[in-house]
Amino acid sequence: MTTPKTLSFVHRFESGTDPAQPPLLLLHGTGGDESDLLPLGRSLAPGASLLSPRGPVLENGMPRFFRRLAEGVFDEADLRRRAGDLADFIAEARAAYGIAAPVALGFSNGANIAAAMLLLRPEALAGAVLLRPMVPLSDVPAADLAGTPVLILSGSADPIVPEENARRLADQLGRAGAEVEHAVLPAGHGLTKDDIVRVEGWLRRRQPGDQNAFL
Repeated sequence: MTTPKTLSFVHRFESGTDPAQPPLLLLHGTGGDESDLLPLGRSLAPGASLLSPRGPVLENGMPRFFRRLAEGVFDEADLRRRAGDLADFIAEARAAYGIAAPVALGFSNGANIAAAMLLLRPEALAGAVLLRPMVPLSDVPAADLAGTPVLILSGSADPIVPEENARRLADQLGRAGAEVEHAVLPAGHGLTKDDIVRVEGWLRRRQPGDQNAFL
């Protein structure tokens, strides 16, 4: 493991052993931290570099990536600012660690800020895996996501994210040009074995044999 450098976000970084694989940007859910998704990242993409920041916002002591006004109601001004901050951190980390643009792997709150970054700062990410995301912005920016691969996994019994909301996000990203794969799984808000299998398959189809998969 590489010793983390002092950057704008508290984070963990693990240098990969396979430069053909894109780095993974691991974005935790509410109450997680920079160590939360490292085991999942190692399992899903052995050999890939892992960059895992801690959300800088505290809600009742629990780290998040942006503020919300209530469950499912986002502080969109704060979300826009925090998405910009996170995109700037990615640029810092790329320079500091010598890595390519990462593929985001975000769960819940982490998936939501990844979706916001795709729309607001599309240059920051080479692709994204969004686990239990919802529409982040009511005023959808005009983004150019031509060819950007995105996997969205929703839960049919998710009590937080209505299925219609996730389908609307998939449509927004698709209309911006992203190559979106969206599956609704028989699950709630938590992750299941089916999520892991589908993410593994999606990543495997795009690395390292297809050199243009994340360009």
